Amino acid sequence: MSSPSKRREMDMMKLMMSDYKVETINDGMQEFFVEFNGPKDSLYEGGVWKIRVELPDAYPYKSPSVDLVNVFETFLPQLLLYPNPSDPLNGEAAALMMRDRPTYELRVKEYCDKYAKPGEGSEDKSSD
Repeated sequence: MSSPSKRREMDMMKLMMSDYKVETINDGMQEFFVEFNGPKDSLYEGGVWKIRVELPDAYPYKSPSVDLVNVFETFLPQLLLYPNPSDPLNGEAAALMMRDRPTYELRVKEYCDKYAKPGEGSEDKSSD
């Protein structure tokens, strides 16, 4: 077994032993879903986020492709915990965060309730 194959196997094993829910696609190690909870003590606490990961043949030398399954633009737990309105992915949300924090926090909670509950994410929901 080549070194990249060993690395892929080790990384998958670590991921499957973590607190994340991992679901392989087609019983392989190339593609899989990862589900994780919003960070504690953040506005995203209680939300459940699901990503689809595809490892390229050249992994670990080439980075994986990651797609968010939930209808939401920022998905990494650290981005959820520490949003950066000065370098936003969503300019409208960043502007709201800077000018009206209570309304921003209410909007985040509404989006979590609407888009990030267990079992949600694969349905086709329109974006606000």
